[in-house]
Amino acid sequence: MSEAKLYFKIADLLKIDTRDVTATVRLLDEGGTVPFISRYRKEATGGLDEVQILNIRDEIERLRQLEQRRESILKSIEGQGKLNEDLKGKIMDAETLSKLEDLYLPFKPRRRTKATMAREKGLEPLAFFILDQKNNNVFDEAEKFISEEKEVKSVMEALQGARDIIAEIMSEDATVRDIIREQFKRTAKIKSRVIKGKEEAGEKFEDYFEWEEPLMLCPSHRMLAMRRGEKEDILILDIIIDEDNALASIEKKMITSRGECATQLKEAIAEGYKRLLQPGIEAEMRLLTKQQAEEKAIIVFADNLRELLLASPLGQKAILGIDPGFKSGCKVVALNKQGKLLEETVIYPHEPQRKKTEAEMVVLVYCQKHNIEAIAIGNGTASRETEQFIKNIDILPKEISVIMVSEAGASVYSASDVAREEFPEYDLTVRGAISIGRRLADPLSELVKVDPKSIGVGQYQHDVDQTHLKNKLDEVVASCVNSVGVELNTASKQLLSYVAGIGPTLAQNIIEYRNQKGPFKSRKDLMEVPRMGEKVFEQAAGFLRIRNGNHPLDKSAVHPESYHIVEKMAADLNTSIDELMTDKELRKKIQLTKYVTETAGILTLKDIVSELEKPGRDPRKAFEAFSFDEHVHEVKDLHEGMRLPGIVTNVTNFGAFVDVGVHQDGLVHISQLADEFVDDPNKIVKVGQQVWVTVSEVDVKRKRIALSMKNEGLSTQKNSNQKTKVAVKEEQYDPNDMNSALNALKSKFKK
Repeated sequence: MSEAKLYFKIADLLKIDTRDVTATVRLLDEGGTVPFISRYRKEATGGLDEVQILNIRDEIERLRQLEQRRESILKSIEGQGKLNEDLKGKIMDAETLSKLEDLYLPFKPRRRTKATMAREKGLEPLAFFILDQKNNNVFDEAEKFISEEKEVKSVMEALQGARDIIAEIMSEDATVRDIIREQFKRTAKIKSRVIKGKEEAGEKFEDYFEWEEPLMLCPSHRMLAMRRGEKEDILILDIIIDEDNALASIEKKMITSRGECATQLKEAIAEGYKRLLQPGIEAEMRLLTKQQAEEKAIIVFADNLRELLLASPLGQKAILGIDPGFKSGCKVVALNKQGKLLEETVIYPHEPQRKKTEAEMVVLVYCQKHNIEAIAIGNGTASRETEQFIKNIDILPKEISVIMVSEAGASVYSASDVAREEFPEYDLTVRGAISIGRRLADPLSELVKVDPKSIGVGQYQHDVDQTHLKNKLDEVVASCVNSVGVELNTASKQLLSYVAGIGPTLAQNIIEYRNQKGPFKSRKDLMEVPRMGEKVFEQAAGFLRIRNGNHPLDKSAVHPESYHIVEKMAADLNTSIDELMTDKELRKKIQLTKYVTETAGILTLKDIVSELEKPGRDPRKAFEAFSFDEHVHEVKDLHEGMRLPGIVTNVTNFGAFVDVGVHQDGLVHISQLADEFVDDPNKIVKVGQQVWVTVSEVDVKRKRIALSMKNEGLSTQKNSNQKTKVAVKEEQYDPNDMNSALNALKSKFKK
């Protein structure tokens, strides 16, 4: 099939203009990245967004693989001398891989089967005699095939061999397979039962010890849970359909007579269905439903990851990062506005040491000494206790926000090569505290250093295809990074590696160039970086920002290829680019139609003007402070009917998990997310969203919390404290007299 026909197929499937599909595929084939094409080639694609371009990319890859398989099959059958025009036409018309494989099945090289042995005994003509159904003298015909030499000793042996051949022919018939496949899709049920004696070991799969439901209606999370139970030898899974209906469908297709031929065919069909066809189609349906369940689970993971990566940043603030703990203490780090580590220590405000006075002094000293504007506390062990300790420091300036930060994946980062390379002289606890502080300032920049699979915002992530999962999550990270943009002179290697076209090797080259030559002054300087070619520069440049660059547009998302357009706009208005970027009235005078070219149309020009208004604007939402209920710290503090603020930590197909500040997330089941019916939790809540929930059930022993959002709505709670800068002069204190030192420090703060 020609490429042009493939484009028509995609256009019809995705409801996109064929010209836009053709242009998009061409750009992709030329090495264009999805973020670049969607942002800077809108004229060519008709303004398609990232999702549409990804769909086109995936579909063209699927169709091209299908065409390669089609050509391979045709070549194989032709090489066997068995390709006729009718078969060729069917192969050319096949639109799915399963139909192609059905047509190829009779011609595949095969292992030695019962039918193979029957053919070797010369029984194939008898099988065709029965299939023709023109003569019912079956037994007389079978006698002709009795042969001591070929080890066919009786009529019954001859008929059995013929039935073996018919069973194989039936099981490989494309039409028959399609009939049974459709019956499976329409009527099959999935059944699970516990293996005898495994009840105790498989307690977590108790819901599926006796379970049955329609196969195609089974939700992805349930499918993956049952498959995991089967993999762990706890459950037995079966996919079943009504056998009588299946046999009747095949008989209707194959039997056109009455008498002995029909009797033999019925026996052959029954044998072939049980031995060959049913197991084959069941295996196919197992694979299909597994892939569908995995795809949905991966989409859930990807959606959650996107929300987490695009969480609101606090921005460039001086932050005190605290990794809380009891026995080992709380690791404290002071970070400047650029996230650089200034100082670190450990405090012990909790049991068993309980050095509360000393801990208070350290916090106050750090806040004064480093002009701290916010305190980030990890939400792991001792988090609520540490939060309460900080908030109970009565003279801590109210303008210093105290914010709980997710530790998801922080321990993985702390022990990673990335962390060791970044902070070789510090141990795991310091690295973890630094990561917590930086996550508050800019979640995206810090989370890209962590393997997305370690962040824990998916469902059954270890049960899905790991390659597919990694590719999808990498796409999400790249989409988020390029959507926000990257500051070229401060970005980490990990952040740079996700910029369109760059990758890990070139990211390292950029870092080394920056270290040797100093900060980049211009986007053009990128061309001096080793292995930075014209194509990569084209893909990446628009997503890289230089805050104080030589060219005023270097801090914006305007692509260097369009600088001349803005320069002409400024010249036509007898002004500078800087003035054009600051003067709204000047921008109103721009007549976009004057600057339309073959490559820059109205869509691109509108983007340019929008960027001039807010150069390098951050698409993420403004940061909102959040606080848990101060009276709730542990599961035992909860009771039914209690209404609490919470943060959504994970969204799955069956509901959302919400952190209400008790070290154990509660579940808002999909049926409790809203007053109306909900088919997709992602339509109601997102990871990181602030919500109000009502406690509906608490199991303290099992640490299970059931929550409801019915009649609640979303929280719009904001920190009403006005933000003012902390400015206290640094003082010297006697470390041997903690109480007097703390009193002196309190006195300074009160002043």
